[in-house]
Amino acid sequence: MEAEVQQLVDMGATVAQARAALRRYKDVMQAAERIFDGAFDDIPDEDGDSPMLSAGPSSEREQKSVRARLVTPEDDDDDGAEEADSGEDDSEDDGFINYDSDYEVKDDTPNTQVDIDPYAGIFFSKDRREEVIEVEEEPEIEYMPQEKERVKLMTQNQWMKGCPEGAEQGFLFSLYSQLIEGTCPCPSACGYSIPRTKSQFFSVFSSFDVYINHLRGIVRQKCKKCFKEFCFACGEPITGPKAAASSKASEDRDLFHCPNLQGVVLGVGLAMLEQLYHDQIQNPQGPENRARTNKRKKTDATSQSIILEPEDEDESYYTPPAQGKKLKVGIGYAGDQKEDTTGQAEAQANQRAKDEKLGNLMVQLRAFLPSLRRPGGALTSDYLVHPTALAHLRRRFNNICTSLLRNDSLTDMSDRAAVYFELFEWLETISNHEALSSMMAMPIMVVSSVRTHTPKKAPNGTAPLRERTIIYEGSSGPRELLESIVIQANAAIKGLEGVKHVEVVPVEMTEEQKRITSDSKGKTKEVILQPLTEENQRLHGFCQRILATAEAIDRSLRETKGDRFLERIQESLPKIHTTNSASNEVFVNREVSDEALKQMYIDWVTRVRFEYCDLTIPSSPEKTVAHDEPPHYKFFYNNEARMLASSDIPKRSLAIAKELAVLTTNLPVAWDSSIFLRVDETRVDIIKALIIGPEGTPYQNGCFLFDIFLGHNYNQSPPSVKYMTTNGGKYRFNPNLYADGKVCLSLLGTWTGPGWVSGKSTLLQVLISIQSMILCDEPYLNEPGWASSSGTPQSIAYSANVRRMVVKTAMLGNLKNPPEPFSDIIRSHFRLKAHSISAQLDQWLAQDDGLPTLSDGAAGGRAQAGSTNGLQADIEELKRSMELLQGDSAGSGLIPPQSS
Repeated sequence: MEAEVQQLVDMGATVAQARAALRRYKDVMQAAERIFDGAFDDIPDEDGDSPMLSAGPSSEREQKSVRARLVTPEDDDDDGAEEADSGEDDSEDDGFINYDSDYEVKDDTPNTQVDIDPYAGIFFSKDRREEVIEVEEEPEIEYMPQEKERVKLMTQNQWMKGCPEGAEQGFLFSLYSQLIEGTCPCPSACGYSIPRTKSQFFSVFSSFDVYINHLRGIVRQKCKKCFKEFCFACGEPITGPKAAASSKASEDRDLFHCPNLQGVVLGVGLAMLEQLYHDQIQNPQGPENRARTNKRKKTDATSQSIILEPEDEDESYYTPPAQGKKLKVGIGYAGDQKEDTTGQAEAQANQRAKDEKLGNLMVQLRAFLPSLRRPGGALTSDYLVHPTALAHLRRRFNNICTSLLRNDSLTDMSDRAAVYFELFEWLETISNHEALSSMMAMPIMVVSSVRTHTPKKAPNGTAPLRERTIIYEGSSGPRELLESIVIQANAAIKGLEGVKHVEVVPVEMTEEQKRITSDSKGKTKEVILQPLTEENQRLHGFCQRILATAEAIDRSLRETKGDRFLERIQESLPKIHTTNSASNEVFVNREVSDEALKQMYIDWVTRVRFEYCDLTIPSSPEKTVAHDEPPHYKFFYNNEARMLASSDIPKRSLAIAKELAVLTTNLPVAWDSSIFLRVDETRVDIIKALIIGPEGTPYQNGCFLFDIFLGHNYNQSPPSVKYMTTNGGKYRFNPNLYADGKVCLSLLGTWTGPGWVSGKSTLLQVLISIQSMILCDEPYLNEPGWASSSGTPQSIAYSANVRRMVVKTAMLGNLKNPPEPFSDIIRSHFRLKAHSISAQLDQWLAQDDGLPTLSDGAAGGRAQAGSTNGLQADIEELKRSMELLQGDSAGSGLIPPQSS
């Protein structure tokens, strides 16, 4: 064992740390990895010191977490008896959080239960908020004669930028200080040493290639006394021949010699990648417009803010534009405006050029990620991952990852395959390494706000110190973000499959039939599916790559972290439910608070807003149906759908695939108003929609149903939309919603104004237009010529009439006879919002004018003495029905368990 202890000591561990690690891990490499991860930082040396606890930040820059670090419940047990005897409070412990370890703590105490999951409270909780104060430094500029280039030197602030976790700051500071000052002595102790300067490792060159070639020239140093070769980054001997100058950088073993070199290459490289990505976001029109953009940023400074120069900010901080009071107008005749499509080709070409540049840098940088599956075999730095490598990946790469994976357009992602394919390679590489794979579940800390303070005066005429306070908040981790794209990919593949053909059961032919049809030889005619077009095939291949990435990540996580780790992740992933899923009904406890109830409602809507289901009408057992006869559907456009049962239109399939990919994860969700979709599981062109009336309108909390069919010429032409909540064709709820189900909307071609744009307009736009423009607060204004009648008696009377129709049909009628396939949704909606809806109904009753309900919605009439319009009776019946719904939930808990 002494030989193994000495080996760990040579790597930089203390004797006490080496012995403690080897008692827990028999393998030397695994013990070394845990030591460098910080798992044994609290183990004191013989003299009582803890040498691996790093120094604090320099006097030039300060960055600290105002909030005490988050610790897991297992922290009290993880460090064994040594920590128990220390008497120190966990909240004040600056030791490095071992968030990439999954070892099971061995406890010698009998009958003591130890939780084997060290990730609780860190990885699976996004309820985190960190406040970080940064004091910035002015970067130095130096001329590099070998490369003939003036470069900025990375400051300590830039090197340590991001939300700190545990003792990451200590490791970052330690490596930075080691490589910018002092000397690197010859390992043979001959007395020779080489001075280190900041420009040697922290020069930010114009490209990553130049930086790597610079490192290749300085990493292998030769002692001028004993002529031994050693690594300039760690000071240890280098053996083996030097790589040829013509070889690839990724094949130069010198660059992978030690964890120190790995940490600095990834730190500087990821900083370059992050800067390039943010430059592209902040300057979408290209560098030639940078000066003009910067001028617009310069505003008068106040005590709370200063001018933000481009070199001052490394992050993109967006603030919503100021909005004035919205003018109340209808959606009547909007004219014949057309969408301006000029400049699209140029913008697409610019985006492709940017993506190619970004993708190339990611490819170059990925070669330096720790990987035990490296072609040709793993190298030293692949086994001994430096803590700073994980810190930079968590801070910088995750920042880019969260932005790219939040893209809600599968089409845009497939068009930007150069970046996204490489992103998937990064995710797979990270998940394959045990020291990095926990990042897949770790919440990404994103910037929520930045407050820049007035510059402080600095002594000796130096540049003033600039201080800012940054708030970081937890958000979804990479694997959770990827799952949203997986859902889109599955939906797109389902759309690309098109209409599934009905299989014909072969029938044995008679001898006469065989003679007549000698060519067929007794076989039925086969249905030949058309091959995918090039564009369809490209999207299909991109979707398959997404699914393969998710499967590879899960497989690697199972291998590196174990079943429980993967199960914890999968439990938190979003899901799309189908007909075979558990009931969508939600039950509520009467004691739940209003805030918790709203959150419960939003969580439930998010879970069930989009589903596949069976919309066919079961055939009668007495009726004989031909094998190839298409089924009937519970659908207004049943005949049109059956006519297209055997059609395979590639452009249509591609358009539907893109629609489904967007709809699965982007339907509006809110307490005030939401949209639900149900798509037939075999005919994705058959869709039913349910829109909850928006708050503050005469349609509030009403349930409005629409049948939608994506016809043979979709998306060259708009979808067919039929309004179904008409009280049997009697009620016209809006000037744009006719009693016969016609929906007047310019996007659908049934109204004047900006119309459907082939290849650009979407079904989601149609749904949101209905939700926001038709189901509006003053529907009277939607009538042509009445747009300027806001607040008039006619408008007020029209809204009162609509409210009566909504209570009778869209609320009470749908609750008493819930239409399929939304029965569970409607019952849960009224159950969860019963208290809120009751208060709303009382207000509506108080506002009612007592006039009779007019089916066409026209304002007019006069209240008759002693007569009633039935509103009060409808409200009382609706309240009784909601009360019965509450009784149904007795003893049922809050939310039924989700199906996997």
